[in-house]
Amino acid sequence: MRIISLFCLSAPVQAAAFSTVIGGATMPVKPVENIGDTAHVGEPLSMQGSLNKVRDAPLLQDLDKLSNILGEIVQEEDAAIHDLYQSFRQLGLDRASGDTEALPKMIQKAQQLSAREALGVMRTFSIMLNLVNAAEVHHRNRMTRQHDSAAGNVTAGPLPLSDDSMRLTMERLLKKGISPKEIIQQLAQQKVEIVITAHPTQGMYWIEKELSICRVKIFLTVFLLAVQRKSLLRKYRKVSDCLMQYDKAVMEQNKFDAYQTQTDLKRIISSIWGADEIRRLKPTPQEEAAGGNAVVENTLWEAVPAYLRKLDQQCQLTLGVRLPVDTVPIKFSSWIGGDRDGNPNVTPDVTLEVVLQQRLRAARLLLQDFYVLLGELGISYRFSDRLLEYAATIKESHHEREKYRRVIGHLIQRLSRTAREYEQQLAALSTGYQIPLAEIQLVPGWEKVEPIVDLDDIMEPLKIMHESLVETGFGLVADGHLLDVIRRLRVFGLSLLPLDIREESTKHTEALDAITRWLGIGSYKEWDESARLTWLQSELANKRPLYPLRDLHKLGFDASAVTTLRTFETISKLHPSSMGAYVISQAQTASDVLAVMLLQKNYGMTSRNGNFMRVVPLFETLDDLLRSPSVLQTLFSIGIYRGEIQNQQEVMVGYSDSAKDAGRLAASLVLYNSQVAMAQVAEKHKIDLTFFHGKGGTVGRGGNPSVYRAILSHPPDTIKGRFRVTEQGEMIMQNFGTVWIAERTLDIYTAAVCREAFEEHVIPSAKWLAQMQKVSDKSCEDYRHLVRNEPRFVPYFRQATPELELGSLNIGSRPAKRNPKGGIESLRAIPWTFAWTQTRTLLSAWLGVGAGLKAENKEELETMREMYKEWPWFRETIDLIAMILSKTDFSISRNYDEQLVEKKNGLDKLGEEVKAKLVETRQAVLAVTESKDYGGAHSELMRASSTIRHPYVDPINVLQAELMKRFRGLEKKENLSSEEEEEKEILKDALILSINGIAQGMRNSG
Repeated sequence: MRIISLFCLSAPVQAAAFSTVIGGATMPVKPVENIGDTAHVGEPLSMQGSLNKVRDAPLLQDLDKLSNILGEIVQEEDAAIHDLYQSFRQLGLDRASGDTEALPKMIQKAQQLSAREALGVMRTFSIMLNLVNAAEVHHRNRMTRQHDSAAGNVTAGPLPLSDDSMRLTMERLLKKGISPKEIIQQLAQQKVEIVITAHPTQGMYWIEKELSICRVKIFLTVFLLAVQRKSLLRKYRKVSDCLMQYDKAVMEQNKFDAYQTQTDLKRIISSIWGADEIRRLKPTPQEEAAGGNAVVENTLWEAVPAYLRKLDQQCQLTLGVRLPVDTVPIKFSSWIGGDRDGNPNVTPDVTLEVVLQQRLRAARLLLQDFYVLLGELGISYRFSDRLLEYAATIKESHHEREKYRRVIGHLIQRLSRTAREYEQQLAALSTGYQIPLAEIQLVPGWEKVEPIVDLDDIMEPLKIMHESLVETGFGLVADGHLLDVIRRLRVFGLSLLPLDIREESTKHTEALDAITRWLGIGSYKEWDESARLTWLQSELANKRPLYPLRDLHKLGFDASAVTTLRTFETISKLHPSSMGAYVISQAQTASDVLAVMLLQKNYGMTSRNGNFMRVVPLFETLDDLLRSPSVLQTLFSIGIYRGEIQNQQEVMVGYSDSAKDAGRLAASLVLYNSQVAMAQVAEKHKIDLTFFHGKGGTVGRGGNPSVYRAILSHPPDTIKGRFRVTEQGEMIMQNFGTVWIAERTLDIYTAAVCREAFEEHVIPSAKWLAQMQKVSDKSCEDYRHLVRNEPRFVPYFRQATPELELGSLNIGSRPAKRNPKGGIESLRAIPWTFAWTQTRTLLSAWLGVGAGLKAENKEELETMREMYKEWPWFRETIDLIAMILSKTDFSISRNYDEQLVEKKNGLDKLGEEVKAKLVETRQAVLAVTESKDYGGAHSELMRASSTIRHPYVDPINVLQAELMKRFRGLEKKENLSSEEEEEKEILKDALILSINGIAQGMRNSG
């Protein structure tokens, strides 16, 4: 094992020493470029070009260091596993360097491994890919610091000097003639809301053992696909921190600190190696929700005020104006624990427990903040009159002269009472599982005060204290931790993450059908749309409930209807600030929306009562999206509906299911046209319309590795400062894995929505739209022909991908299918996309594109080339598909076919037909983009990421195919021996690690 000492080397010599080496193997690097370029400062490698000899040399050095440390640890425990890992890794490096014999050698070597050896090798690769990600996190931070330092003091600022930062966005807008006042007004009124979700491909590990020291139940946070526990997340963050400390020690030529940091790295990686990473039980929604909460606790709680502080400072430097105290352009919410769509595990009681847990966690986090404030605000003179009046209302306090501490101490008592009451409510629940949390340490007098329920109860005294400090000459103190707490409360409130509810439209129809039958007025299910709308409007105007609410369980309704109605009963009792939107999946008609409004009203949830949940139809399929403008037209023409929504409407558009239904290109056009049409309907009726974008991390599910470019290329007049979007899967770690990265992500979202508000959008011509419609039609026909009409496709899909394994390997609380007995049509879009990603085919993202872009004549080709050059939305769509094409690897995909697909009924030939379609798609993209590289702009950005990851991902792919073959063989076999049962369990564990490892390696396509 090669250990390299850097203690006596200068930084330039270090860079040269490691410029082309990873673990002893030469890697392709790019010639020196202009280090002053601002386009990719601080972006992940998945957003950058090829490895740069100067810029990325420190990253290669870090990877070498981490690989050596992990290698030493593995070798000490099992030299055979170490040697196998190094052998596979070297073959991966050889393949990356162009050795065509490396892949066959890998396949042959995989066949020779025992199940236990395969598990050990897979574990090593999985950990190494996590370390690669940790090293990249540090490298992004390092690049930003170096770039800003090189820029000099003249352009110094708290935000990075990058195109997608508010720093350059403000400068750009000022040059366009936008005034500072207009920019500040836009920031004050715009709202980006990021919704954290959980899905079958990003479940929680439940680990019951760590380092064999003790048995404790630890709950995990969202970390790439198979979410890792909070302890592991912290350890990987510490790896990034140690790399930063090592850089500092080497720069200062401090040999001891460098040695100590290297020792710390060994200690952390050894601890990671010793942890059991395999989930033994399927996660519950409560555990998944705990993971979402952990993202807030571990990063966002610190990152949000830190970013807003920097944004405020940048506004002062660039605009000469401060950011208003109440301005928070970013919000967060969650689906986890409220997403009932197809998940029977999310019961009304589970939703109640998740909400109580989130409010309890918020109270505890705020208690920590208030104890800090208690220490900071020991001021005993100069108070505003308003502060004195408020302090005088607090009767019992030992803080007589220190009025701020008098107020803070009282709030600590109230927060303690608040937390204690939530603890008691949680203890009384009978959900069968509750996340264990240690009871808070109560303060004297807590039982004599009222709990804090409304945000104003805590925000009012905080603002009074802030104003008092500013008025009396303590402005610097006011803008310290106190301002951070105010901003945290503006973003997270008292509920941490407001919870959306999502349910299928058919469930509401069934519940109303049970009610109308009980009322003796017929079957709601059998009524046409006109009859439904008439009855719904009549009942919305009626003050009485639909049935005796206390007698719900006595009315003879079936269990499904009772559960649906109990959901409304439960959320009606929760504090309105704990709830977000009520999303209706598979929404098709106006009655689907009014049905939810009526069921809310039945339990007293109305805008007049202040507890109405905004009703959000989710249009997912091609047909639903096409109908969506007429649905809104009908709704906005109903007076009672307009009155209830108070001219505010939110609509969710589904990228995943629409792409699965019709293919990427056809879905993209329908999404574009439907959003434009819905925006026009809303404008006609003077309704403020917010689009909620249901995107995943993958391109096949609407994701985009460049958030900034994606937002700027949205259809015109569809954002207007309001942008709501889901974040999930690998994007959680990539965008919020550390405090610094989270700050950067918040900056990108804020900058993109701010710039978009002032952007002059390109309006597509009639010729472009006509050509795009033709492209869409041909693409959809080609896609559906294979997916729906080709009889070989379903068995091929299930044999050639790990789709079947995804449904049985405890990856998430939610079933992979809406209908367990259904086929492809019932498979959720996430496992559909994910299965193709695992095999490096990525078919769901490009199928149909080649047929759609294939020009019938020269005029069509010229029109598409013109569209690519001049229409940002079309260019971004094509570039994303091109990037996906660059990540396909048909040699890897073919190995899955050869190992797993039966050689009968033409199944084996279908794989070659798919490859022919892939070649056709590559050629069509080249023709439209007039490029020699089918990967396009995004492919160039992906190359650095691919360079460092593929030597690790390729062996995992090869091993996964072999593991699937053996696992399926045992699955088919009856009466397994004890040895075979043991081997099957080992294979299952190895498969879980392979799925996680590939997802980490593929990043934004996983």
